[in-house]
Amino acid sequence: MKYTTTICSLFLFFSLLKSNAQSNVDFGIKGGLNLTFFKIQEAQFGDNIETEAGFYGGIFADFEIDETVSLQPELLYIQLNDFRFINAPIYAKFYLSDKLSFMAGPSLNYFFDFFTNKFKVRGDIATAYNITESIDIHMKFVVGFNEVAPNGLFFGVGYKF
Repeated sequence: MKYTTTICSLFLFFSLLKSNAQSNVDFGIKGGLNLTFFKIQEAQFGDNIETEAGFYGGIFADFEIDETVSLQPELLYIQLNDFRFINAPIYAKFYLSDKLSFMAGPSLNYFFDFFTNKFKVRGDIATAYNITESIDIHMKFVVGFNEVAPNGLFFGVGYKF
């Protein structure tokens, strides 16, 4: 019930925001599956990659700069078992066609309960395919710059209001 109320509230908030915003700004929600890869050092056997599966969900805005470029900041909540963090990428979005786009940019991350240094900067690359004008499917890869910053692969669906 708590999640349904939150989602309905976000939907109403962004619908009202969109109706008052300029026509070159879109708002939306997104979510999906997250696979996070942790690099573990194992004695003399080399590196072992451990993978955890979880979910993510959040909001985004898309500020059109021209017909082929926009700026898309996002705010995502990510959970993998007991591991939780906030991911806030800021993408430069390039439209390769009316259906396909490529995104890249820095990703600001706050880890709630995993690291002593809870704030990390990572790099994101992503692609999205528009099924309709409002619905897209997307995939992104997040690269941690530190040994202890996990890398992640995201598969999801977005909805523009």
